Parts: sequence; structure tokens; C-alpha cells
Amino acid sequence: MHIGGFQKNSLIDFPGNIACVVFTSGCNFICPYCHNPDLAAGPVKGVGSLYDENEIFSFLEKRQGQLSGVAITGGEPTLQPDLVDFCQKVRKMGFKIKLDSNGTRPHILETLIDEKLIDYLAMDIKTSLAHYPLLIKGDFDVKKISESISLIMEKAPAYEFRTTCARPFITKNIMARIARMLQGADRYVLQKCSRNVPVLDPLFLKEDHHFFSNEDMQELKAIVENSVKTIALR
Repeated sequence: MHIGGFQKNSLIDFPGNIACVVFTSGCNFICPYCHNPDLAAGPVKGVGSLYDENEIFSFLEKRQGQLSGVAITGGEPTLQPDLVDFCQKVRKMGFKIKLDSNGTRPHILETLIDEKLIDYLAMDIKTSLAHYPLLIKGDFDVKKISESISLIMEKAPAYEFRTTCARPFITKNIMARIARMLQGADRYVLQKCSRNVPVLDPLFLKEDHHFFSNEDMQELKAIVENSVKTIALR
């Protein structure tokens, strides 16, 4: 895989596990508030890979018994052609695996789930299906988002959906549509969009109306809380 970042220890990225975090390079979204702009803008293949896979596996060998999991995030990991192979190698070493995904490649998610390579899956819900074209590069069939949601709810061993809340991609009306999309889901996390980190589009940070207050976040939570089993604000 093309790895653009690596964090050796994390207590927050993989619920219930002490994990390392592998950041893949390249993404098919252009979210202006993206907190990993170098990874999102980086290529999926070729230049941009800062870590050799062998470095990661060597590290994991030394941390067996100390770390319990590996979180794979990005960028968008499912764009990596050898993601399944990477997960198989990690699994053979005895580690649990968490995957972060935007849900644009449900066939990859299904393979990972069917081969029992994923212990926890976190999918970002960017906006309502009608508004996804605002955030993705090129032509895209938004039905793939619905397919991923259904797949995760039906087959993933443990999961969460999560949304970074920023206007115009999230509004009260859009949140009501998302609530219908996620009806019956186990866990949904709403997170405020931070203004204190580098982002893909720095100009986005300059407009106050893009951002929600704590009170606004509570209102968004109220819209969706009866549609999902558990909801949290982050």
C-alpha cells in the first residue's frame, strides 16, 4: 500500500483497543474541511508513500502483546489495490483491524467483511445522497453510499457511522434525510468541524456560517437520535 503517515500508538482511534494507525495516501473526495489535506491531495500510487510496508510489519512484530489493533485510515483506504492483502498480513500477525472509509467502494468493504478481516468499521456520512456530488471528484453513483450503509448494518461485526458537521453540507433538512438513511443503525457520531487544524481549502475556515455552535450540534443530534440506537457528540 501507499502509506502517507503512521502513528505508533493511539488510545482513541480504535474503540477498546490500543492501536497503531496507518494513513493511506489519496482520496476521491474533495471535502474543503478535510483535516488530512496532504493525504487527501496525495496520489494513490507512486510518489507520496512515506513508509514502506516492511517498516510497518517490522514494527508490528516488535509490538505483539503490547498493541491489540491496527487502525487503517486515510485518505481513502479502499482505493488501495492491495488493501485486502495488507489486512490479511496484519490479521495473520494476530492483530484486530479497524477500517475508516467513505463508503464509495462497497465491493471492497464486502470482501473485507466476508473474509473476516475487519473487526470495526467506521464510515463517514458526508451529507444527503443528493448533495454528495458537491464533495466527490468526477462522476459517481451515489447508490454506492446506500449499498455501503446497508452492507455495514447487515454484516459488519461492529461499526459506527459519523458525520463532520459543516454548512452547506449539513443542515437541519439534510440531517433529517441522513436520519432516514441510518434508520436502525447501532451507533452514529456527530463531530464539530474544527477550525484549528490545516484543511484542504483554507478559505473555508474564514466563513463563520460554515460552522455550528454547541447549541446547533444539540439540535442536529435531536433530529436523528430517535432513528439510531446510540448517538454521540464528539
